[in-house]
Amino acid sequence: MKIEKIILDEMYRAYSTGSVRINGDLHAIIASEAVDGMCAAYHGKDFKEKKIVWEKAGGTMSIIELPDTNGEFLAVQNFFPGFNGLTAKVVHVVPKGDGFEVSDFISLPYLHRFDIIEVAGVKHFIGAALCTSKTEREDWSDPGKVFVGILPDDLSHGMTVKPILENLTHNHGYYQATYQGKKAAYITSDEGVFVFIPPQAANEQWVIHHIIKTRVSDVAVFDIDGDGNQEILSIEPFHGNQMHIYKEIDGKYEIIYTVPRPVEFAHAICGTTLRGKPVFVCGIRRLNAELFYIEYNQKKRNFEITVIDENIGTANIVVINEEDKDIIIAANNTIHQAAAYIIK
Repeated sequence: MKIEKIILDEMYRAYSTGSVRINGDLHAIIASEAVDGMCAAYHGKDFKEKKIVWEKAGGTMSIIELPDTNGEFLAVQNFFPGFNGLTAKVVHVVPKGDGFEVSDFISLPYLHRFDIIEVAGVKHFIGAALCTSKTEREDWSDPGKVFVGILPDDLSHGMTVKPILENLTHNHGYYQATYQGKKAAYITSDEGVFVFIPPQAANEQWVIHHIIKTRVSDVAVFDIDGDGNQEILSIEPFHGNQMHIYKEIDGKYEIIYTVPRPVEFAHAICGTTLRGKPVFVCGIRRLNAELFYIEYNQKKRNFEITVIDENIGTANIVVINEEDKDIIIAANNTIHQAAAYIIK
C-alpha cells in the first residue's frame, strides 16, 4: 500500500473528526477541543478547499452525520480540556450556501460520545456522559451515565433523553458495530464493556449485555482475522498503555493478542479495511505518538503492525473507504494538526 499524507490545516488542539457528503461532495470535518476552538470542513481535490463551520466554540468531542440529510450533522460543544464539561451540549449543523448554520439542540452535562442508530425507521440517540458532576479534574466520585432518546423529525423542538445505565466510572469509549446480528453500541468504562441494542420494534426496550468486566477506556470492533466473527480491540485502562485484541471463545471474550510495542495514552481506534485488508487503525497521543494499523497475516497466522506516521499524537480518526482509495482523517492533537492520509 502507498500512503500519502496531506496536511489540511494547523488547528490548536485538533480533537474530533467526522465526515459528511454535501451534494455528493465528501467533506472531512475536524474540530478543536480548546476553549473558543474552531471547526472546519475540507473538501475538493486533496481536500484543498476549506469552509469554516464555526470559528469560536470548541470543546468538540464527537461529530455524527445525520442520516437521510444532505450533509447535516450533530456535534458536541463545550466539553473542554481538563474534563471541564458541565456546560456540554449538542449542536445541529446545517449546510447553507458556502457555509453552515449552527443551532443548539440539547444540553447534556459531560456528554463525551454519542451516536444515532437507525432501526426500523426510528432514529435512536445514545449518549455517554463521562461523569455526572465534578469538584475538580480528578474527582470521579459521581460516575457517568448512558442516555437514550428518539431523534425528532424537527430538531428545533429539542429532544427528551433518559438514563438507561448509571454508575459508569470513566465512561469514555464508544463504538458502533453489530452484536448477534443487530446494530449495537459498545460503551466502555472502568466497569467494562457494555453492548446496547436498540429496540427492534415500538413496544420493545433497549437490551444491555455486559460482555467484558475489566477496566476499558475504548474499543473498536471488526473481523480482523477473516473467520466471520468480530474481534474487539481494547485500550486499557482509562487513557491507558495496554492494547489487547479479544476473541469470543466458548461464549467468553478472551485476550488473543497484546500490542507488544510500548504505548502511552492510546486514544484513537477504528476497525475497517485498507485496500481490502481488515485492519485496526490506532492513534497514540504520547511517547512515540504514532499512528499505525494492525493486520492479521493469514500465512504466518500472527498479527503485524505497520506504522503510518509518528510524533503526531492522534486523538481521533475517521476512515472513509472509496473505490480507488481509502482515507484516514486524523486530528493530530499533540502537534495541533488536521491531516488526511490517502491510501492507494
